[in-house]
Amino acid sequence: MSRRQVLQGALGVGAAAIGVSAGTTEAASASTNVAAPPSSQLPPRSQWRRPGSLPDPSLPEGTDTLPQIEHIVVVMQENHSFDNYLGMLGRGDGLTLDRHGRPTNTNPDPAGGYVRAFHETDTLQAGHVTQSWDASHLQYANGQNNGFIGPESSSDWSMAYYTGEEIPFYYSLARTFPVCDRYFCSVLAQTYPNRRFLLAGTAFGLIATVDSSITGIPPNGTIFDRLDAHGISWGSYATNVPFLYVISDVVKKNPSRIKTIDQFHADARAGTLPSVSYVDPNILTGTEENPQDISLGEYFVSTVVSSLLSSPAWDRTLLVWTYDEHGGYYDHVAPPPAIPPDDIAPDISATDQPGGYDRYGFRVPTVVMSPFSKPDFVSHTVYDHTSVLKTIERKWNLPAMTYRDANANDLLDCLDLSKRAFAEPPTLATPGNPTGVSRAVPPPTGEQPPLSAFVKTAGVSA
Repeated sequence: MSRRQVLQGALGVGAAAIGVSAGTTEAASASTNVAAPPSSQLPPRSQWRRPGSLPDPSLPEGTDTLPQIEHIVVVMQENHSFDNYLGMLGRGDGLTLDRHGRPTNTNPDPAGGYVRAFHETDTLQAGHVTQSWDASHLQYANGQNNGFIGPESSSDWSMAYYTGEEIPFYYSLARTFPVCDRYFCSVLAQTYPNRRFLLAGTAFGLIATVDSSITGIPPNGTIFDRLDAHGISWGSYATNVPFLYVISDVVKKNPSRIKTIDQFHADARAGTLPSVSYVDPNILTGTEENPQDISLGEYFVSTVVSSLLSSPAWDRTLLVWTYDEHGGYYDHVAPPPAIPPDDIAPDISATDQPGGYDRYGFRVPTVVMSPFSKPDFVSHTVYDHTSVLKTIERKWNLPAMTYRDANANDLLDCLDLSKRAFAEPPTLATPGNPTGVSRAVPPPTGEQPPLSAFVKTAGVSA
């Protein structure tokens, strides 16, 4: 059963709970363009901060250490890598360009030659790409990032990238506010394991998106348990089904916290959002997962941003825009080692690719938006989804749930809390699809990447 089918199955419960709203030569091999991991060394285990540790041990648990920020909003979309979306942004560590401004990044084609990164101009995703545990580890290829093409890993379409022509709002957002070019997803795997990290700091054994997994309960609870313990308000605003369903116990225990997307816009514009908000698009059309029209997801995020920028509470707000995982799309930065969250090993079989929770997944697009955001700033700090947890924990001095969030970097590198550089909300570009109604024409059957993407012989320009 696919992730979409699983969440569609939840629609009956979800609808009842929340309501449903209608200068170089061409690359000779992929390794030529692979950036080294930010660090190949982790601190010794004796130096790891432990689960239950406080960000500031000198202060009582529950102390508000960041009074400048009153509202933290998290928008997590689906299935795109940093290079796939922001590789041509011109800020941060993106695709490698030749003297003509064309990407030179390639991946070997098992049929022979190489496939070069190519510009995809249609917002309706057409090709087969995948991000399963096995596929992601094959794509990683022991740090070479040259296994993206093949019947067991992904396809030629993994080398597609978009520009500001297709996603102008996202490019405007990433050019205005700090972009994080070392924000990795939490594990080389699919949606559910990565979203578990976002909510609980661990995947507690999960490696795939499967329906039976949603009833699992993390051993040390979720971030919502920490918030509830100290009376800190939070809410989940969903267009149809909240992604909190990846740990369904959260939704079952907190029906009053599950609200509609219309309520989010009303609360944002009234300045009455809770302290922490998770905001989700329509899971059937707006997540940007292949084969959805990505312009619909961009439109959705633009409406969320617009409501925050026009909010009377804008001057006290922080938004994190990110993606759960890379979706099978190419990225040139090799994921570095990561501190395992706990002693629970991934539930892999003898036929699965070997691996653990001791390495991050691929980079994903991430922007930190706030009036306190640093202008013209690119953060090279290593983050993952538990950095969102760490930021929440930092604000209220909450105890960590796992080794991963205990040792994660918070997102404060992107902020200067001494001044509001964006006190006056900036004007951002209109999304590529300003109506929110898909205008994409489905590609013809059998559509292939442009011939210019294929390099038949190593070292030969195409």
